[in-house]
Amino acid sequence: MAPKAKPAPKGATPPVHQKKEFVHPSAKHARKQAIKDAFAIEPISAFYIFLGANAIAALFSPIQDCDETFNYWEPTHYISHGYGLQTWEYSPDYAIRSWLYIILHAIPANIRRVLPRSNKVAEFYFLRYILAFLCAFAQTLMWRAICLALSPRVGIFFILAIVSSPGNFHSSTAFLPSSFAMYMGMIGAAAFINWRGGLKTSQAMFWFAVGGVFGWPFAAALCAPFVLEEIFFASLSDKERMFEAAHRLLRGFLSAVVLITFDSVINLYFYKKLEIVTWNIVKYNIFSKSGGPDLYGTEPWTFYFKNLLLNFNIWFILALISLPLYLFQKVILRRTAGETFQSGLRTLVFLMPFYMWLAIFTLQPHKEERFMYPAYPFLALNAALSFHTLLTFFGNADPKTLVGKIPAKVKLFVVAAGLFGSAFIGLGRTWGLYTGYHAPLEVYEPLATIGGLGDTVCFGKDWYRFPSSYFLPKDMHAKFVRSDFRGLLPGEFSEARTGFGFWSGTWLPPIGLNDRNEEDPGKYVDLKTCVFLVDSQFPERLEVPTPNEPNYAKDVNRWEEVKCVPFLDAEKTPFLARALWVPDWDIIPKNLRRKWGKHCLLKQKK
Repeated sequence: MAPKAKPAPKGATPPVHQKKEFVHPSAKHARKQAIKDAFAIEPISAFYIFLGANAIAALFSPIQDCDETFNYWEPTHYISHGYGLQTWEYSPDYAIRSWLYIILHAIPANIRRVLPRSNKVAEFYFLRYILAFLCAFAQTLMWRAICLALSPRVGIFFILAIVSSPGNFHSSTAFLPSSFAMYMGMIGAAAFINWRGGLKTSQAMFWFAVGGVFGWPFAAALCAPFVLEEIFFASLSDKERMFEAAHRLLRGFLSAVVLITFDSVINLYFYKKLEIVTWNIVKYNIFSKSGGPDLYGTEPWTFYFKNLLLNFNIWFILALISLPLYLFQKVILRRTAGETFQSGLRTLVFLMPFYMWLAIFTLQPHKEERFMYPAYPFLALNAALSFHTLLTFFGNADPKTLVGKIPAKVKLFVVAAGLFGSAFIGLGRTWGLYTGYHAPLEVYEPLATIGGLGDTVCFGKDWYRFPSSYFLPKDMHAKFVRSDFRGLLPGEFSEARTGFGFWSGTWLPPIGLNDRNEEDPGKYVDLKTCVFLVDSQFPERLEVPTPNEPNYAKDVNRWEEVKCVPFLDAEKTPFLARALWVPDWDIIPKNLRRKWGKHCLLKQKK
């Protein structure tokens, strides 16, 4: 029997260990929850943040790619207004573009026509605002899933990576299948990531299929890591769970088949023949005998690394190191003691889509910035996880470690400087893009008052800068005059009314279109028929005008300037001033400043 402890003498100080206060477990949980809640925001607040960034893009973002104009805005204009420019992709001989995708965008654009003070420019921006809303909704769903599956702090970093990046400024409201696939990919990823309430595999596969079938088929591949995760865990389970997993996967696959069928039925109406557009796109890009997309240019393997570094700066670097950082933390530092095998594998699955997409498209010779759009949310997720890991390591307060000896204020300054520096660089690039390249969206404004019915607006060397027929008044057509360009220019949708009398130009075979990028002389008109002409002048260049590309503005006897807007001379501007906004101040050395030309609307004198 143990002896009784003697009572402490009266007035004596009790031992130190006896002064320790009892802390109820609920209080500990409340303290942890308070730290967690410090990074949590309401879903509606996150939506407004995303919507604000996207609305700015809708209002100010230049059209980055002429494919957006000729392959999407122009067919939509044809559906809404009865005329427009047609590319070979919409020829029924090739049929590699889905009319369902166009109809889905033409409907909201036409809604604007019944609202007050409607015009075609208003339709253009109204559709962009709709895209901004849809993108913000998808971003919010993915953000919420990240907060639930990982942590609110990772969710905050995801928001920062998205809204501060010029990449979001480009992609969020672009009328491109790759942007649409990005929206659907975020909704699908949100369903895959969030396991609360049960697995949503079939639902997630459906949304990826919507993006792949209606938008861009290749983007559906982004769901592969999540599907493989489902198959792997099912293989480790009992027969009942394996059956449930197989049932979910089968439902997801069948939803894709249903979507392809629906898309084919819609295209049957427009092309007047059965076409599986999804397959046609894959066949052209992978199995084409005419040269495929490589006809339009190839780029070195470094293209996407440079481009993503410009559009995401430090966030791209964080995304690149996310997998090595996670493996270093898990294998070397062994700081994932509370992590189960399942949660560890899930983290790897979250990291895989970005790496997979970057690897596949880096290996492709033909590269374009828009091809990366579907992977942008996954880049932001990888970057957010990296930043969260680094911040956890950097926040270590153990005085025995080197990091722990750094004063907390110094750490805070370093982290804040990094975030503000990244945001500042992103804002500098965004503002530089707007100020340098916004001219093609502004120069057509006078046409609303001085243009007449049936007038033509002609394009020479600036044909690829045309923003779309939405910027031309009613019944004013865009035409092309001869320049030094020797590729295939767009034709025009037939305005004939045959068959049902609706959109006959979608199924009537056009003349002079081919899939080999071979020039068709029939696309040009005589300069004398042009009432207006759009041309750019760059005084800094010492190029000698050619017969097909003269300096039209200097011919004052024939042309008069209606409106000119400053336009960046990218060829003469140094790289830094081209990549970021550099002010035209006197204190800035001239060899570092931006060089300017002008983008002009000219009118032919009678």
